Amino acid sequence: MDLNYTAEDEAFRADVRAFLAEHLPPDLRHKVRKHLRLTKDDYVRWHKIVAQRGWSVPAWPVEYGGPGWSATQRHIWDDECARAGTPQILPFGVNMVAPVIMAFGNAEQKAYYLPRIRDCDDWWCQGYSEPGAGSDLASLKTTAVRDGDDYIVNGQKTWTTLAQHADMIFCLVRTDPTVRKQEGISFLLIDMKSPGITVRPIIMLDEEHEINEVFFDNVCVPVRNLIGQENKGWTYAKYLLGHERTGIAAVGRSKRELGFLKQLALRQQDGGRPLLDDPQFAAKVAQVEVELMALEVTVLRTIAQEGQAPGPQASLLKVKGTEVQQMLTELMVEALGPAALPFEPDYLEGRAAHPVTGDEDTAPLAAYYFNYRKTSIYGGSNEIQKNIIAQMILGL
Repeated sequence: MDLNYTAEDEAFRADVRAFLAEHLPPDLRHKVRKHLRLTKDDYVRWHKIVAQRGWSVPAWPVEYGGPGWSATQRHIWDDECARAGTPQILPFGVNMVAPVIMAFGNAEQKAYYLPRIRDCDDWWCQGYSEPGAGSDLASLKTTAVRDGDDYIVNGQKTWTTLAQHADMIFCLVRTDPTVRKQEGISFLLIDMKSPGITVRPIIMLDEEHEINEVFFDNVCVPVRNLIGQENKGWTYAKYLLGHERTGIAAVGRSKRELGFLKQLALRQQDGGRPLLDDPQFAAKVAQVEVELMALEVTVLRTIAQEGQAPGPQASLLKVKGTEVQQMLTELMVEALGPAALPFEPDYLEGRAAHPVTGDEDTAPLAAYYFNYRKTSIYGGSNEIQKNIIAQMILGL
């Protein structure tokens, strides 16, 4: 593909940049750039601001309410949002379940759910992993038994991101235990307000309530909430995971964080020289910058395949994208040394006026580092992705 931006591309970039400068609330920009924690209201507020322009679903085709952007325009949009410091448009609805509904849902499901996803009228979460079915997702045990016009769902999901806020959950459930495990799975959309659903928090190492366990105790789900055909859910799950892994690369966000890392490394150290003058540390920064540049080109090549679902190359993006993200957080902590260690959850969540260290840049970084340990695990662990790359791309 041609990696040079056209005059039309640059005009589009200028339009996006002007929109963000005018409409991004300063308090949201401050939170994102300073690595503070976002609330549900923060995410919803930004989503609805962008939806007014029709830009909340950049990858959607026009027929479903999207802007119909090219791959290059979508990349520019992501790049400029990251540069400006916008909250993320959460992927669970827009980038994960919506493509499945578009590809496999019926007309009624598309007409009802897609506008609500586009406008953030529903907050979605993902019901995939279980205590005994993480990397081996096909071993899931949550069951859905047909009872007339309903399914009765029983089981447990875990690591369910932001389920405490969710209106809806898309779930993989076992509808036929007698066949090969991949062939007995179905894809259900479940209202989180249904009787029998319990959400239990899991507090992470950075002391944030981001993930949860979700329990289903005789939950009644209408059969009309089945996506596609019964027992074909594994096909839809793989389709969804391709979209999820492509998005995990987060090139724009890593480019912003690379700039932040360089700012930290340019601070005067005790010896009077900035750490970036140290050849060994400078080499580490150069290495991650080179890898990020290569990742960006690979992302552009992948998204340029217009009209095609992400294939096994999405695993490449997921592995390298998460490795770059973790390298950046590691180098931030290294740049600060002991000053990076303390973090105060009350400050990160807006309950305290001043960071414990007295430095807005350093106060969140230990929590930020801890949080990003997860990126190489979710969306399918990097070890599993390397197996996919070996088998599907290298033919080993």
